[in-house]
Amino acid sequence: MRKAVIIGAGMTPVGEHWKLSLRDLAVEALLKAMEDAGVDKVDSLYVGNMVSGPFVEQENLGALIADWAGLGNIPAVKIEAACASGGAAVQEGVKAVLSGLEDVVAVVGVEKMTDAWPSDATRYLAYAADAEWELFHGASFVALNALIMRHYMKTYGYTEEDLALFAVNAHANGAKNPYAMFKRPIKVETVLKSPYIADPLKLFDASPVCDGAAAVIITTPEKAEELGVPKEKWVEVAGMARAIDTINLANREDLLTLKAAKIAAEKAYKMAGVEPKDIDFFEVHDAFTVMAALSLEALGVAKKGEGAKLAREGQIAIDADYPIQTMGGLKARGHPVGATGVYQTVEAVLQLRGEAPNQVPDAEVGLTQNIGGTGSNITVSIFRRV
Repeated sequence: MRKAVIIGAGMTPVGEHWKLSLRDLAVEALLKAMEDAGVDKVDSLYVGNMVSGPFVEQENLGALIADWAGLGNIPAVKIEAACASGGAAVQEGVKAVLSGLEDVVAVVGVEKMTDAWPSDATRYLAYAADAEWELFHGASFVALNALIMRHYMKTYGYTEEDLALFAVNAHANGAKNPYAMFKRPIKVETVLKSPYIADPLKLFDASPVCDGAAAVIITTPEKAEELGVPKEKWVEVAGMARAIDTINLANREDLLTLKAAKIAAEKAYKMAGVEPKDIDFFEVHDAFTVMAALSLEALGVAKKGEGAKLAREGQIAIDADYPIQTMGGLKARGHPVGATGVYQTVEAVLQLRGEAPNQVPDAEVGLTQNIGGTGSNITVSIFRRV
């Protein structure tokens, strides 16, 4: 069976990029990844993006970005899986390589969100939920996650302070990441004193609206050798899977179980031949603090109802047993939605190469988990140092 390795990675800083367009961001990240890999052409391009149409009135992103990057007449397509678009695009790129149809594939995730009014951005992000069953009745995406957070706290006896620890950890790590939107550590009090945006969710429980792009180059070990890429740059895609759950919360079997993440994780672990205890770091999807807790439980790191307990016990820090959000996560690095899964992949690559600004000691295996909607479309990928 063919194997896939990542040989190049690039990203732009996450932030409010008023002077750069979507195509500018995407091409910058893509060319950085190609330069890192030492390639000047690729066989195809996969673009992870969620809502470019509403935000910047631009679709057909595959053609736009490939053309603007000077990649010639290659196949190029946009991959959309709500907020998991980036993770899905990486997996589609890997599948193209594993299939044997393509040898060198580029994946770029990009989102340009700050050009829209905040009220419009709230509406566009809610497109990840169920338009007829949820949005029609006035439920915003933030409100839906607030319902989950309230239920989690009531069911397991956690406080807002307990969940705030996930944000504190993310900001501590993001402070050392030059590409992060927020580079300042915070205290629990910072989170608790921030305004409510949907009780019990506060401003500092949520990831920001922002812009950014990240990219990776994927190939086979044989092609990497042919291209002369040093082995210390290779990162193997050891396992991957994705799954869905009901798109609306009303039909969900259990509001406090990310079933799609659980299924995807089990398949990815099996493909990689590892268990949760073998993973050196986890880049989970903390768009909201409660999602970090639920993710740790779905990935098998914590028992059901004990995800927040890991934060309370200090087990999620860089030097602890289960490091998460090593470069800030969605909360501090930022969450340009369609690009997030690719940012996670780039961060995993840097950790496994030993090049991360906030390095996990002796990291050999890393996991990324990218959530679309309120848990309706989830990717899990496992990467291994070669």
